[in-house]
Amino acid sequence: MLYNRRKFIRNSAAVLAGAVMLPESVSATRSGSNISILSNNFTDESYWEFLKSQFSLLEGMRYFNNGSLGPSPEYVIDRTEKYRRTLDGYPSKYMWGGWNGEKEDVRKLIATLLGADKEEIAIIHNTSEGMNIFARSFNLREGDEVILADHEHRTGVAPFEYFCQGRGVKLIRPVLPVLPESGEELFDVYRRAITPRTKLISMVHMTNTNGMILPVKEVSALAHSKGIMVCVDAAQSVGHIKTDVKELGCDFIAASGHKWLWGPKGTGILYAARDKQHLLSPLMVSQNWSDTSIRMFEDYNTRNLPELLGLGTAIDFNNIIGTGKKEQRIYELKRYFRSMIEGQKKFILKTPAPDDLSAGIQVVEIEGIDVVKAASQL
Repeated sequence: MLYNRRKFIRNSAAVLAGAVMLPESVSATRSGSNISILSNNFTDESYWEFLKSQFSLLEGMRYFNNGSLGPSPEYVIDRTEKYRRTLDGYPSKYMWGGWNGEKEDVRKLIATLLGADKEEIAIIHNTSEGMNIFARSFNLREGDEVILADHEHRTGVAPFEYFCQGRGVKLIRPVLPVLPESGEELFDVYRRAITPRTKLISMVHMTNTNGMILPVKEVSALAHSKGIMVCVDAAQSVGHIKTDVKELGCDFIAASGHKWLWGPKGTGILYAARDKQHLLSPLMVSQNWSDTSIRMFEDYNTRNLPELLGLGTAIDFNNIIGTGKKEQRIYELKRYFRSMIEGQKKFILKTPAPDDLSAGIQVVEIEGIDVVKAASQL
């Protein structure tokens, strides 16, 4: 039996609100009967049909572009709109402190998601903002080298090009194999690129080009043994696959809330290890410029707080499904998709097959057809 969207919203409002919306005594109802709507009642394809019904995509739409911009479920849209109406009902109260507790609840949700301490999490606008913070920090000087492999997202490279121009900093662009057979093959590219002048490695966790998962953990361990810092663009991994900052061992992470987490558009995450935060410089400052906590990167003065709080609702929504359950489903779809493509001569898979090397982003070339033309036809 499938529930309709409105019934779901009515039945699970208290559950989805979670730590962001409700006092502690009420949020305990997360473990009550309502949560079984998404956590227990479905064991077959009907579960995913029900989940799909919570998104209001255009009629007939088949959406495959979470890697660029993910849709928000109806509940996240509704809650964000309620926050917006609350703000406009008493603007100065909620913009200037009325939601301080709720903002900290969102920080805690993000920290739990990433396996971090809440004092290591800043809530920013997108991955690009985080990459700009990284590129303008660290006091890089003439002769220093920064490693940026050739599969980095363009907005992960452009800030380094801009902030390093005229300073004599060399950007090293090693070439990654398109279809590696192992993580060791990718790791070896970074190992060979390191020199005594390397100060920083900036790398994606998962590429947007063909969905490769890069060996962040192994590269971070090697880098730290040589006194090199590691920044990670996790735009494609957060909300997609397990992204535990302590396990990865990197120093900094930037990610977006509006891709695989299905959060409001223009929400982002910055992780900075406690012992490395002093190395970063905020992009802008306001009246709280002397704050030395992780909140120094949120000193925007006026900002879109309903979107920020809506990100917390989106994380709650993901948590109810279960991040492990969601990841498992993504891998099931990956295997299904590849099974339908493999063996057909006109299709050439351009993403490595092993699960430790790819997940939900799979790239296919249609033999004999220009990629731009193929995209236009689709």
